[in-house]
Amino acid sequence: MALSASTTLPYDVATVTDVFTDEAFLKHTSEHVGGELKSLTVDGDTSAAFTLTAVRTLPTTRLPDFARKFVGDSLTVTQTENWSAPLGDGSREAKVSMSVAGAPVNVDAVQRLIAEGTSTRVDVEGNVTSSIPFMGAKIAAAAEPYIGKALNIQAAEAKNWLESR
Repeated sequence: MALSASTTLPYDVATVTDVFTDEAFLKHTSEHVGGELKSLTVDGDTSAAFTLTAVRTLPTTRLPDFARKFVGDSLTVTQTENWSAPLGDGSREAKVSMSVAGAPVNVDAVQRLIAEGTSTRVDVEGNVTSSIPFMGAKIAAAAEPYIGKALNIQAAEAKNWLESR
């Protein structure tokens, strides 16, 4: 299933990058959706190319019943983001992969932080796949809206987070 989400934040790319890599913020967004940030690793300086790996547990209460039968009451999701160094205008992109422990669901996407004056447009495009025979497409289709919502929640919470500081 194709994944696409876009939003604009009224902050520059460096500020958005700082928030998207802040452990307190990632913990907050995990808890906001009823989950928990289990671990966070940032390899490299975030002002250059770097890799972020976050492991979260997330509830499955909003998944359809047929999907919950496969995964249970919670999911452990590992998200790896391989960020490029910023371009001259500050814009940058990350190759994002997500895997779910115990469930054959994977996400491969590209997240772009695009400088637009003093604002940043956050674009995400990718694919959600599942390798379960006969049910894979149905599971991927069920997961896609939740992943899109999670990305929109991240952006909305980033705006709230920055405004409260």
